[in-house]
Amino acid sequence: MSERELKVTELGHRGDGIAQTETGPVFVAGALPGETVRAEVVDGRAKKPVIETRSPDRIEPLCRHIKTCGGCSVQHLAEQPYLAWKRDLVVKALGDRGIETEVGDTIAATEGGRRRAVLTATRAGRTPLLGYHEKASHKLVDISECPVLDPAIVSALPGLKKLAAAVLPKKGELRLTVLATTAGLDVAIDKADKTYDRKIPALSQMVMELGFSRLSVNGEVILEVRPPLLDMAGVGIVAAPGGFTQATVAAEEALSKLVLDGAGKARNVADLFSGVGTFALRLARTANVHAVEGDAAALAAFDKALRKPQGLKKVTFERRDLSRRPLVRDELEPFDTVVFDPPRVGAQAQAEQLALSKVKTIIAVSCNPATLARDLRILIDGGYVLQSVTPVDQFHYSPHIEAVAVLTRE
Repeated sequence: MSERELKVTELGHRGDGIAQTETGPVFVAGALPGETVRAEVVDGRAKKPVIETRSPDRIEPLCRHIKTCGGCSVQHLAEQPYLAWKRDLVVKALGDRGIETEVGDTIAATEGGRRRAVLTATRAGRTPLLGYHEKASHKLVDISECPVLDPAIVSALPGLKKLAAAVLPKKGELRLTVLATTAGLDVAIDKADKTYDRKIPALSQMVMELGFSRLSVNGEVILEVRPPLLDMAGVGIVAAPGGFTQATVAAEEALSKLVLDGAGKARNVADLFSGVGTFALRLARTANVHAVEGDAAALAAFDKALRKPQGLKKVTFERRDLSRRPLVRDELEPFDTVVFDPPRVGAQAQAEQLALSKVKTIIAVSCNPATLARDLRILIDGGYVLQSVTPVDQFHYSPHIEAVAVLTRE
């Protein structure tokens, strides 16, 4: 198959350049709008593209693993067009649902690096590997650096690999979730070899030598040297091993400010899909808050934090799967404001109930523009007015984007 000249006109939602041709769009990995490339085309994708005309927005990538690692897709794009692309991801998702509204500029919230990393470990022969998968591949890239991570995690990579190697199964991979906390790194290993319990003394010694705060293996806490605390607006939270947290401190603060600004002088707030209380604890400084979360471990961490005097208003919570059993209209009656921050699948069932309610203000937080747009469409069709949408970037160089939307009912 002969090579073709391709003119890239846009950047797709996964970070690939897109060239429009007479036979349809061609996706060109690593290319930017305005660039001309030459490549063979197979099944709508450019194979081994060679850039003939470079975009003025192209910059040199920071990481030596950029050509193989599947973690970063747009490290070669300059900051301002990069942030504009992130904003456009939200604009296009809303447009697909017929929502025409002003979308704010993207807030860059990646300072200090990502405090939470999910790494994979396996063996190549007798050699342990630790890192990320290649794009669209099961092949693992053994990383020695990562510019998007907290420096504390990067410097610990050799020790983390040693720890993972000690409990690697004979076949397959294990997952290692690392969280940088105020007390050191919290490490949770999943899919470890079932005989790991025979190595607990050695693992404990390793954790002590590496200076980690806690180690968990297959859901069991092996050793806690120091409680791995997260500071959430002055409230100390010990997250569950491997549990969800916002990826960067800067993003957590940016998202929280948008939520608090949206809530204004709310008196009674429901925080749905509340996790460990990222928003609930901040909202409770000035409002009564009812937090609802389906994950038992997250609620246990939230409960433990509440047992210490914090100077908060009334805070209550319940465990509930809101995807299957959302708060219905009558249950929403006591609240003047509702915040919801669901997983990537969104909150369709809860949005349908909110659309029937009389809640004055709704604040939607989402890591998926497509499901956010769907949920906003439900609320708008139910009579809510979209007041603002603000993208927040905490997954630097990736195609992921957070957004906060504020709606009101007249």
